Amino acid sequence: MKSFWRWAACIDPDIYQPDEIIEICDFAKIGALETNWRYTEGKIEKDIVKLGEDFRKAGIELYSFHLPFTQDDDISCFYETKRLDAVKRLIPAMEQAQLLGCSAVVLHPTTNPFDTRIEGFNRYLTQMRKSLEYLLPAAEKLNLVISLENMLPRQGERFGSRIEHFKVFQKEFACENLGFCFDTGHAFVTYGPEGPVRFFDAIKDNIAIFHIQDNPGDRDLHIPPGRGLINWNDFFKKMAQLKFSFPATIEAVPFAHTQGSKYTKESWKTMFEEINAIVENVLKF
Repeated sequence: MKSFWRWAACIDPDIYQPDEIIEICDFAKIGALETNWRYTEGKIEKDIVKLGEDFRKAGIELYSFHLPFTQDDDISCFYETKRLDAVKRLIPAMEQAQLLGCSAVVLHPTTNPFDTRIEGFNRYLTQMRKSLEYLLPAAEKLNLVISLENMLPRQGERFGSRIEHFKVFQKEFACENLGFCFDTGHAFVTYGPEGPVRFFDAIKDNIAIFHIQDNPGDRDLHIPPGRGLINWNDFFKKMAQLKFSFPATIEAVPFAHTQGSKYTKESWKTMFEEINAIVENVLKF
């Protein structure tokens, strides 16, 4: 089965041990992983370095790393104490991403669900700007790209959910260490059937990470492409025009039964074979 680009998987380290993840990737021919803070949380430096080395020895690329996104990790929080605490937690997580060997990190513009039309877009922007004044120099030192992710709308026009928000981010924060993480499912929920292509066209020059996932359009399910209602024919054609070099992340798990909360390695393989079949059919290679 051919693939037009490399895929990365999201495999939960709270469910699978590293040796199980390596076995899944080998069996399913998955060449990359998107890791996150749960891979490194509570580990000492040498153990994080070894974990990254173990994955790479197994032929698994570690490109992207999802930073924490709990309610306490809001870089745009209006409460200064909480915002500063969030920055203080995120920088060590970025350092762990670098130790693991990653090149880019995913960062949510906010972790609260409120509507900018009520709370004020500029209030959020001011708070995020103050946080990035600390985070971007740290990213430069660590040779990382901070990738702001397009968010779900939640209670309306949530900060970071709209194309016009990202146009401002492009203008305000343009630098080598800042890019965007584009989530297809979030764009679909926000803008409907034309959302994935429309949002992609608006920010494509700054995309540093892809989160590829499907849903019915009214809720965020993170199911594999082809299992929801996104028009992958249009989107994959657009995506192919970008000719990017990094692995694109499938931010979904197999559409299958689990065994003791775990998906079988066969189901992981089937998921990626089905996704590759969609891409092959769309791009006709």
